[in-house]
Amino acid sequence: MKFEINRVKIFVTIPYENVEEVRNAVCAAGAGIIGNYSYCTYSVRGVGTFNPNENASPYIGSSNKLEFVQEEKLEFVCDISSVKQVISIIREVHPYEEPAIDIVPLIDENLF
Repeated sequence: MKFEINRVKIFVTIPYENVEEVRNAVCAAGAGIIGNYSYCTYSVRGVGTFNPNENASPYIGSSNKLEFVQEEKLEFVCDISSVKQVISIIREVHPYEEPAIDIVPLIDENLF
């Protein structure tokens, strides 16, 4: 069976205080559309960890010190034609020097 990928799901972790800025930016760029609905996102709160090395310029914390940060994982769907633009916008508005971004291809349920 051959699958054509038309949509992806994007996941990104964000400090609590920056979630709405990122959500609004990606949805304004066309992500988060499901049928007749826009701004469709889902988020879960958790704790992220990282240890910046001496070459990093961390938004939170300092080099060579393990950090524990209250973060929210934001997820949303995105048409394949908008992925590069949405990822670019995430990198533009996200406060982290290196945001953790996962992109998962979605298979249309009508193919089954």
